Amino acid sequence: MGVPEAVAGLAAIPGVRTAAQLGEPSLDKAASAGRLPVALALAGLVPGGLRRGSTVAVRGSAALVLALLAEATREGSWAAIIGMPAVGVVAAAELGVDLDRLALVPDPGVELVAVVSALIDGFDLVVLGPAAARGIQPQLARRLAGRVRNRGAVLISAGSWPGADLELEVAKRRWRGLSDDGFGHLDARDVVATSRGRGAAARPRHLALQLPGPDGAVAAVGATAGGRLSEVAG
Repeated sequence: MGVPEAVAGLAAIPGVRTAAQLGEPSLDKAASAGRLPVALALAGLVPGGLRRGSTVAVRGSAALVLALLAEATREGSWAAIIGMPAVGVVAAAELGVDLDRLALVPDPGVELVAVVSALIDGFDLVVLGPAAARGIQPQLARRLAGRVRNRGAVLISAGSWPGADLELEVAKRRWRGLSDDGFGHLDARDVVATSRGRGAAARPRHLALQLPGPDGAVAAVGATAGGRLSEVAG
């Protein structure tokens, strides 16, 4: 099946609204204002939500990428993930992503640019996996960013993106749940997330999160009972 037919099949799913159709009435205040909502725990990192027409680079955490999709998909937006074959749908669901509004394209093959462009035309949020993002040259990145602006979508790169409007990074990972003797169950991971914008928003914001929290979703630190912290890779 060629790229146009495959993407047409995705866009033909009942209820899919193209990102370009911004004039349609919306019951969601954030969407009607040109922004897509994010989980309450991420409000300090992405104030006001994800701005339509913007590009976002996320470094250091596939979980944060999925968490960014959660609230928007629950509110009726559609998301597509391209070039992330190892993404876990169980983890995505636990982080709050509505799987009925999520399309996966594990391997775009040699038609990467055509697939990304078509998905930008038809979905509210498009995630580009790290390997695919590394293959995008600055000139092509500018072309895709222009398409994102024109269509009113949000492009999220799981890795660096030239000229990204918003950069998010996760560091200082520490797992909770182990006892003093090293036994127990790892039930939450504390992280520090940093966001940097452009222009007036260039000043970094730092936010302590649990990603994931005890219930699998992203949580603000302090919202759940604490436990012994343990340094664990990942």
